[in-house]
Amino acid sequence: MSGIEHKKDVPQHLRVAVLTISDSRAAAMHEGRDEDVSGKLIERRLQEAGHSSIRLILPDETEEIRAAIERFSSDPETDVIITTGGTGITRRDVTIETIAPLLEKELPGFGELLRRIGYEKVGGPAILTRATAGVIRRKPVFCLPGAPNAVEVAMDLILPELGHIVKHARE
Repeated sequence: MSGIEHKKDVPQHLRVAVLTISDSRAAAMHEGRDEDVSGKLIERRLQEAGHSSIRLILPDETEEIRAAIERFSSDPETDVIITTGGTGITRRDVTIETIAPLLEKELPGFGELLRRIGYEKVGGPAILTRATAGVIRRKPVFCLPGAPNAVEVAMDLILPELGHIVKHARE
């Protein structure tokens, strides 16, 4: 089967939940300022690719992150979840600890490739991200770093394959 045949019948228009996980972005939003550069970048790239999105900004709090993941992974209107932020190694970076146990299938190649490309662009600091991806309730979930440059690289990886990934996650 050719690559074209393999990608036949993939969904073209997807609904994506974009979750920005950041204490500082959540505090700014609470004060009426939307400083979510990475979340907006993800939304823009999704829109350019013909997808729609809903964006939430959450603090680095396990229970709030878990509740949002549960909400969107159970929502029949949501096809994909993309998070940004909380993938580093500081005490408050809890995205991976919160989401990884919920993953039913992991896509380790995503984080590996993101770190590889990041290393080529910025060197050693690329190892500080624990970015990952997987599937929860037949929905792809991508956990991206919070840095806009890393988000741009991640979206370059995700977007060309997103419909294909969703198709297989649903099977």
